[in-house]
Amino acid sequence: MFYLLKGDRGGQILLLLLSIAVVLIPIFNLAVPEGHALHVSTFTVTLLGKYLAFALLAVAVDLVWGYMGILSLGHGAFFALGGYAMGMYLMLQIGDRGVYGNPDLPDFMVFLNWEQIPWFWKGFDNFWFAMIMVALVPGLLAFVFGALAFRSRVTGVYLSIMTQALTYALMLAFFRNEMGFGGNNGLTDFKDILGFSLQSDNTRVALFIASAVALGLGYLACRAIVVSRLGKVMVAIRDTEDRVRFIGYRVDRIKLAIFTFSAVLAGIAGALYVPQVGIINPGEFSPLRSIELVVWVAIGGRATLYGAVLGAFIVNYSKTYLTGAAPEVWLFALGALFVLVTLYLPNGLAGLRKKKEATV
Repeated sequence: MFYLLKGDRGGQILLLLLSIAVVLIPIFNLAVPEGHALHVSTFTVTLLGKYLAFALLAVAVDLVWGYMGILSLGHGAFFALGGYAMGMYLMLQIGDRGVYGNPDLPDFMVFLNWEQIPWFWKGFDNFWFAMIMVALVPGLLAFVFGALAFRSRVTGVYLSIMTQALTYALMLAFFRNEMGFGGNNGLTDFKDILGFSLQSDNTRVALFIASAVALGLGYLACRAIVVSRLGKVMVAIRDTEDRVRFIGYRVDRIKLAIFTFSAVLAGIAGALYVPQVGIINPGEFSPLRSIELVVWVAIGGRATLYGAVLGAFIVNYSKTYLTGAAPEVWLFALGALFVLVTLYLPNGLAGLRKKKEATV
């Protein structure tokens, strides 16, 4: 691990902060009484857990965009698929505690007069099966899509449009009740995870810790890739793809492997997000959501990994604050922030630290 973080000051700070948060946040939430200055509310714990899931998603986007030059405008689809896989497991844990009291069918299926659970819901009552699907479904979709696109040498804006079309098509499909995923309302009203109440403070803290650990491991996995020989080839592909191909590398296979791995990370992020926010619906497939992910990475700093985490936290905290204080201002503020960073900080906020180091 120390080798992976050598020369990565930002990554060292990130993992240090995550380690501190994993220790202190549970203490301040569970052991410190309410009303105390050091108490951290369960709402704040859940909000931080959501930000951590978003940060993992941003790292996944930075891996393919920052180091491979693949501007994916469809990573929201992989995030949503992982979320739906988790949501299906959580729905089947409700049992007869739903509105209609049916022990076998989720409420929306009872409402639509379905007589039995669809075949593609089979097995999701088992946590281990659901977790396999969290990684397998986004990974398989990315593999099939990437195999077709990269083998055909689709690059640049054309690839970006294709990824955006993919997530838009999935959004339209999941809006349909016939798909069996709750239609417009999606999946919600979750009760338990692994037998523990999702409303419990202990469960919320556990989900926060799981999100922090997943982000740390995801960061280290991506860092291991980018500092390896494969990482150097990735950067070469980003800068001069044709030259790398002429040297003899199978560029399409490298792109496919990294794109698929990135999609799996996005799916894991989605699975961590859903039990903390309590809902997953087709809105997560929205192309605007995927574009927003790119904005996070651009603001934080491409090809740094830790910059993606920084951007995800800054943008989502700003969104949380402004949508409550001045909701009509939020989109203008996001657009202004993106324009300012593009004009004056082309390397993102992480570029400030590099400039400072260069002047020392």
